Amino acid sequence: MTSSIQEAAHQFTSAALTALLSPATRLLGLGEPTHGVEAFLELRNELFRHLVEHEGYRSIAMESDCLAALAADAYVTDGSGTLDNAMSLGFSHRLGASPANRELLRWIRAYNQQRPPHERLHFYGFDGPLEMTGPAGPHLAVTTLHDYLAAHLDLAWSRETLDELLGPDERWTNPAATTDPTQSVGRTSEARELRLIVDDLRALLTAHAPHLTAATSPDDWWRAALYARTAAGLLRYHAGMADTAATRVGTLMCLRDAMMADNLDAIVRREARRGPTLAFAHNRHLQKDKSRWLLPEGWGPLAGRTLEWWGAGAIVGTRLGDQYAFAATTFGTRGSDVPHPDTLEGLLSTLPADRAVIDPGRLAAALDRKLTPRVPADHTYFALDPATTDQTDAIVFVKEI
Repeated sequence: MTSSIQEAAHQFTSAALTALLSPATRLLGLGEPTHGVEAFLELRNELFRHLVEHEGYRSIAMESDCLAALAADAYVTDGSGTLDNAMSLGFSHRLGASPANRELLRWIRAYNQQRPPHERLHFYGFDGPLEMTGPAGPHLAVTTLHDYLAAHLDLAWSRETLDELLGPDERWTNPAATTDPTQSVGRTSEARELRLIVDDLRALLTAHAPHLTAATSPDDWWRAALYARTAAGLLRYHAGMADTAATRVGTLMCLRDAMMADNLDAIVRREARRGPTLAFAHNRHLQKDKSRWLLPEGWGPLAGRTLEWWGAGAIVGTRLGDQYAFAATTFGTRGSDVPHPDTLEGLLSTLPADRAVIDPGRLAAALDRKLTPRVPADHTYFALDPATTDQTDAIVFVKEI
């Protein structure tokens, strides 16, 4: 069996990975099994450089705040601000502290300096403004959308009306609401009225797209649409925060990935004439099969419960078909955490290469026994499910991190 497994694997190169993908690919999702490991970000950088230089890719999207990413994109495309500012303002979830993310922006900026605007690479975030402590307030997204429309259309709502309904941001960002739904303002009468107003504002943005695009620019209209999606998504998420049902956490997972999918869909459509996009996020957000998470200790009465939801990759895959490809990344050993031989990671650890690209179809054909799912030593890592690798276009294996 070992020789057959080796035939399904190649030493990692970016070209070896892309050789497994459909030539129709417009969005390539590269997943990571855990956050905070520079090796996966460095591998992503290596792949992105290859995709840009040899495969015609012109953008990258990360699991980071879609609004914050506008600052990073302004730096890499136009040189606005400094690299330090782009790192501090352009990322969420503490991703701005990563040396690999800093190198990514530095490389994109250097690449773009030599090219005209229409050929420059773009940087996107496709997550909502959802930090670890909870979601951001909707004030910025709602008022930015309103101000864009008010400059060109007669609106039924004044900025003062919106400010009154929104109130102080502290009402929305109360950290107590993360665990106590009764502390959330997401289902107050003001929040319900805001959701209706934002729905109407989004309709106006669509209905007047020809006029607004001509009066401003396609890029300005696209950013207004980004604020519109974010305003609606945040208000929907805050309503979920106020849900007292036992399914609350699972609902929030669904809402977050739906926001991610809508952002990825909009990015692909914006980039359609320029080239494909690389998306980088956790495997659970990008995989094509249903995502599952066994809640660990520390989740109170929810500990031990398995959440199930469709991730952004699964959702956007229904829209793009074979234009969406997913490459999952996993690893073998991390310190004392060594995979059991009967797991997928244990089997792949027998390969000679430190980094390998595996063809899932050939791997499945080579197996002569059923593999068991890996049980990680901690809850920061999600192992690949060996039963669903057939829904993965490629597997990238790093032997040790």
